[in-house]
Amino acid sequence: MSKAVSKTVVAPKVGFVSLGCAKALVDSERILTQLRAEGYEFSSEYGGADVVIVNTCGFLDSAREESLAAIGEALAENGKVIVTGCMGATPDLIRSVYPDVLAITGPQQYESVVKAVHKVIPPQHDPYFDLLPPQGVKLTPRHYAYLKISEGCNNRCSFCIIPKLRGDLVSRPASDILSEAEKLVTSGVKELLIISQDTSAYGIDTKYAQSQWKDRTVKAKFIDLCRELGELGAWVRLHYVYPYPHVDEVIELMNAGKILPYLDIPFQHASPKVLKNMRRPASSEKVLERIAKWRKACPDMTIRSTFIVGFPGETEDDFQFLLDWLEEAQLDRVGCFRYENVSDADSNALVGHVSEEVKEERWNRFMEVQQDISARRLKRKVGKTLDVLIDSVTPEGIIGRSHADAPEIDGLVHVQSKGRVLAGTILPVKIEKSDEYDLFGTVVSA
Repeated sequence: MSKAVSKTVVAPKVGFVSLGCAKALVDSERILTQLRAEGYEFSSEYGGADVVIVNTCGFLDSAREESLAAIGEALAENGKVIVTGCMGATPDLIRSVYPDVLAITGPQQYESVVKAVHKVIPPQHDPYFDLLPPQGVKLTPRHYAYLKISEGCNNRCSFCIIPKLRGDLVSRPASDILSEAEKLVTSGVKELLIISQDTSAYGIDTKYAQSQWKDRTVKAKFIDLCRELGELGAWVRLHYVYPYPHVDEVIELMNAGKILPYLDIPFQHASPKVLKNMRRPASSEKVLERIAKWRKACPDMTIRSTFIVGFPGETEDDFQFLLDWLEEAQLDRVGCFRYENVSDADSNALVGHVSEEVKEERWNRFMEVQQDISARRLKRKVGKTLDVLIDSVTPEGIIGRSHADAPEIDGLVHVQSKGRVLAGTILPVKIEKSDEYDLFGTVVSA
């Protein structure tokens, strides 16, 4: 009787670099999910991979430089590199620096990336051994995930080239989003971070088309989607929301505990003149009224935003207007960027470009004002008991986040506990101390 000879299948390995924003991270997850379903494995080292994919960012010139450096590093250490992402929309620029890259695809072109991988290393899928979790491959910790609800953008901000890179708004059917969200929550995700270029514009392109979700139809509409997501039992955090009037409708869901009382709104500036040059809504007074209305309806609401200082044409008066507006708005969490030109952006041609020295000086003044505001707002939480989602437990300490804190961009809660604490759990923490950005507290024993 002859002995059966077992055949060892060596799975092809792919290295991966994901640069840029959370939306690009979701693109990376989709590519990795497809490759994993086809039997590919992933290597944490370039040298151990059969090919390396670099998902680039092309929003700012500094981001392009970072992307080019990553491509160069991958080529030097591996030699076989596929480039995708936003910078893939400018293939001539990439090939002028690195002519030896194997393939270049633009953003959202998942199929093209996978085909390029197939040409280098054909898949060896074995259904008996290749397992793919229902939620797909995630690049975030197990307990939170980004959920992209649309691609592209209909806005035409003068400093932004996203519509040129990713096209106009294309909303996903509500049923597809809810199905993905349910799989994530079932797999153990405790927090869903809702992202797109303009989350509150969701469904406008499809005229709020309906789709079948379980035993009912759901409109592709901001409030309808939020209402359904709020029934899944996870924290739901809204990012990149424009202050349109219909955003008011979600406050009721926040008060009911269905959606986190948190809005990430990219105001960018407050001076009407600068906002006009940015091609942004220029009614900063109405925005202040809306913020006051939201806080009256939902006192626990956290508002985070991002701003740009040193925009072309910004005068000292414009900047002081912004600082005064900040003091009145009392935003909880704020990020600030120094303006820089972006290739192909309309703002490059504006007159009155601000010197780097003035940008730096204004950025420092802005951060000093906001740091004081943040410290005062955080001090109000001392003595309160907050629900905290634990992100990490290490010998150096326990780190978590409250309702008011999105991962990587907001503050932290430094936690003490007499008992055992596991990452991914939500615990009541009594806040005992605060500083300019973070909170410090102890787990409340049952």
